[in-house]
Amino acid sequence: MSKNQPPRLAHVVYRTRKFEEMIAWYKEVFHARVQHQNPVIAFLTYDDEHHRLAFINLAAVQPDGDDKEQPGLVGVEHIAYSCPSLENLFENYSRLKAKAVLPYWCIHHGLTISMYYADPDGNQLEFQVDCFASAEESNAYIRGPDFGLNPVGVEFEPENWISQVAKGALFSDFLVRKVHEPVSPIRGAMAAI
Repeated sequence: MSKNQPPRLAHVVYRTRKFEEMIAWYKEVFHARVQHQNPVIAFLTYDDEHHRLAFINLAAVQPDGDDKEQPGLVGVEHIAYSCPSLENLFENYSRLKAKAVLPYWCIHHGLTISMYYADPDGNQLEFQVDCFASAEESNAYIRGPDFGLNPVGVEFEPENWISQVAKGALFSDFLVRKVHEPVSPIRGAMAAI
């Protein structure tokens, strides 16, 4: 990927109060299958990608929430783009940092390593890199016990990783999530999963 080529579209995440209906609809429309589901979040795919769609169950996250008082709560949570390598993700981070564009959240999901940004209107974008070399390994992980322990992830500090690489570590050393705790406090109640 050249520095001018954008990353490829990876997935879209929706916030919904119609959790089961949305899952059923997208399964039908896209011939999708559920990769992982718990009461708060579901991950679906329709090809060899580990997930193309995800749904956050607002009824579980904010059971007493009034969506009329919080416009925009139901709808697109974020759109994700995949980078070809962890080095590329960090090149993008450094390039954007030089322009005073910083991620608001950096997280090792176990499945991906991700940096989340907000555009001037507050739309959320995820730039990610897969932690596994093949679709088969990624799909096995998302359906496995380690992902189930913590499907949200563990936060990381990009400058800490850059410092470790400057001292001789390799970016590939960070691909495997070595700890599953603490669960990130992802904007409130999501930590309950």
